[in-house]
Amino acid sequence: MALAGKHMFGSIEDTRVTFVEKGVDENRRDFLKKLLEYNGFEVITQEDKRKTEEDSQLYTVAVTDMVFNPTIWVFQRKLKTFDGHRVTQDYWNQQTKKTKPQYWNNGEKSN
Repeated sequence: MALAGKHMFGSIEDTRVTFVEKGVDENRRDFLKKLLEYNGFEVITQEDKRKTEEDSQLYTVAVTDMVFNPTIWVFQRKLKTFDGHRVTQDYWNQQTKKTKPQYWNNGEKSN
């Protein structure tokens, strides 16, 4: 699930949450959980139901902050990386570890 701008909320068990991403694999779940907890959010994850036993396990990641919107927080550069830099869209999407302040590429390859 990419940054969409739409504020998605609901419940996980008895807790009202803002959904961050749904249908993510274990690696993505762990990345988001660590990043959001580092930024002070209480994170709740839930295993998604699988249609068959052969399907890979996917997860839903949510936070208890009902006004949190991942798109706004990323583009307003409110989230910080573990080394103190600002989270960019590419960093959020795990496409790069670079955290330059601009959103444009300038023809550079990212890694």
